[in-house]
Amino acid sequence: MTTTSEVPDGVDLKNLMPGSLIDVETRSRHYQIECLGGNSIRISGHPEYCPQPMPAQLQGSIDKEGELEFGFIEPGMKLMFFLNGDRPVKTSRIISVKVAQPNAVQPKSSPSVH
Repeated sequence: MTTTSEVPDGVDLKNLMPGSLIDVETRSRHYQIECLGGNSIRISGHPEYCPQPMPAQLQGSIDKEGELEFGFIEPGMKLMFFLNGDRPVKTSRIISVKVAQPNAVQPKSSPSVH
């Protein structure tokens, strides 16, 4: 089970568990991002660069002044990631960010002894 929620203030990748899914809507595209751990992601949504989920490294978001906020995805900014380790991709401005995090696995309780 997962819980999906819109994140109007953005999301910091280091606060997400591996397996979390991020839905990023930009002015011109709709990206699906799977967190793999650290800044490693699998991303799809661009018809030329990543039409199918591809491994990538998330750099973060770029503001109007060109400053990079590493590891952060925030509406109003542009997403920056690297495909194949060296191909930089910068998106159009982010409109919305939604996150679906896998629920933590609950440990099985031990049978009680009477």
